[in-house]
Amino acid sequence: MAECSPEEYISHWRIEKFDPAWNPTGKLEVSSFCRRYPHYRETYLQACWQSVQSALKEYGVACNLNPVEGSMTVSTTKKTRDPYITVKARDLLRLLSRSVPAPQAIKILEDDMSYDIINTRKWVRKKALETLTNCCILVQGNTVAAMGSFRALKKLRRIVGYINSTSWDPLAIINAEYNR
Repeated sequence: MAECSPEEYISHWRIEKFDPAWNPTGKLEVSSFCRRYPHYRETYLQACWQSVQSALKEYGVACNLNPVEGSMTVSTTKKTRDPYITVKARDLLRLLSRSVPAPQAIKILEDDMSYDIINTRKWVRKKALETLTNCCILVQGNTVAAMGSFRALKKLRRIVGYINSTSWDPLAIINAEYNR
C-alpha cells in the first residue's frame, strides 16, 4: 500500500457538489422561509431583487419581496431537486437582511460556501482578517458576518475568539497568526 499524506487520504472538509440525478422526482412538499428586513434596506433590495430571483430560479426556488410587510420569502417548487437548497435560500435571506451585498450573498447558494455570524467585544480589522482567512467579512456593530469555506470560517472563529479572550491588541494577534 502506497503511503499518502492525510490530506490525500481523507478530507473531512470536502463537500460533494449536488447532482440533480440523486433526486429525480423533486421535493414532495413545499417548504418556505420568511425573513423580515430593516426599512433602510428596502430600496437596495428592490433594486437587486431581479438578480436574486434569477439566482434562486436556477435551483428551482421561488422568492417574493413584500415591501408592505418588509419581508422576503423563499419557497420550494416542483422543480426543486436539492433538499438542502431550502436552508441555503434561508441563509441568503438572512445575509441580505444583514446588509451583505447581493452579489456576495448569492454565493451562499454554492455547495462549498457557508456563513457564520460571530459576536465580538473588540474592534476587528476587516481587511486583515479577510486576507488571512480568505473569507468575505462584513462588520456590523458587535457582530461579524463572514462567508467562506468551512475550514476558513473555523479559522476565523478561532482568531476572533482569541481576540475576545485576551487583552492584546487585535492587530498583534492577527500578525502573529499571519506569521505562523
